[in-house]
Amino acid sequence: MNAPRGTGFDAIVLAGGRASRLGGAAKPLLEVDGTALLARTVAAARNAGANRIVVAGERMLDEPLVEWVREDPPFGGPVAAIIAALPRIEAEWTLVLACDLPGIDQALALLPLRDPREDGTHLTDASGRSQWLTALYRTAALREAAASVPASGRNAPVRSLVGALRLSAVRAPEAATRDVDTWEDLEWARRVSGEPGEDIIVSDRTLPPEALDEWANALGERFELANDDVHVALILDLARDVANGVARPAAPVSAFVAGLVAGRAGGSPESVREAVRAITELAEKWAEKR
Repeated sequence: MNAPRGTGFDAIVLAGGRASRLGGAAKPLLEVDGTALLARTVAAARNAGANRIVVAGERMLDEPLVEWVREDPPFGGPVAAIIAALPRIEAEWTLVLACDLPGIDQALALLPLRDPREDGTHLTDASGRSQWLTALYRTAALREAAASVPASGRNAPVRSLVGALRLSAVRAPEAATRDVDTWEDLEWARRVSGEPGEDIIVSDRTLPPEALDEWANALGERFELANDDVHVALILDLARDVANGVARPAAPVSAFVAGLVAGRAGGSPESVREAVRAITELAEKWAEKR
C-alpha cells in the first residue's frame, strides 16, 4: 500500500538522453540479464517504496502506473528533465535516478531512503565522484534550487541544480555506480550480472592508497623525479573527470597528453596544473554537448 501523498518519496527516472556514445541507440531499452535498463530502474524504484514514478523521456514501456513527461525542447539534459518532472512530484522526498545503471538494486540498497537528513543524500563512486543522479532530495529544496536555474535547466550541469544543497554522501562500489555510456560498459554489465563477487572486479584496476604511493615512489626513483614532480592526486582527478565526461579509454590518453603539454611548457608544477585544468574543462564541455 502506498504511503499518503505528501509523505515518503516519489521517483524521477531520467530516460531522455541522446546516447551519443552508443551511436544514438535506445539506451533505456538495452538489456542486461534479460531486462531493459529502464524496466530495471522502474522496478527498483517501485520495490524501494516509491509512491509514484515519473519517467522523463519518450514512452518506451507499457507501464500503466508510470507517468511520462518530456522536457521542452527534448534532449535538454538531466537538469531540464528533472525540472520538467518536478510538477508531478507530491511526496516530501524525491528519488532521482538515471535509467542506465545496471546495478540499481545495489545502489538503492546503499542509499538511505528511510532516514534522510538535511537536503538529501547521494552516492559517490569509488573515486569519490558525486553521483547526483543516484540520490534522494528534499522536494522543497529541489524546487527552490530549480527556480534559480535559467532556461528551465536546458544544457545546465547537474551541479547548477544541486551543488548548493546540503547533501550527505555514501561511498559505493563500482557495480553500484557504473552506468552504461558505451558499448564497453554494456559488455561489462552483461558479463558481471548475476555473478557473485563480480561487483568489485572491473576493467579499470584500483589500488589502495599506500600501494599507489609505493608505485609513485618507484617511478620517481626510476626516472630521478622529485616527489613534487609526481602529481598523483591531480592526475587521478583528471582521469576520473575524463572517464566520466568522455569515456574511460580517454582517461589514460588525456593523462599522457597532459604530460606532453606540461613538458612543452617547461614541466613546472604550475604547467602540470594548467594542462590538467585545460583538459578537464574540455571534458566538461564535451559531456555537455553529448
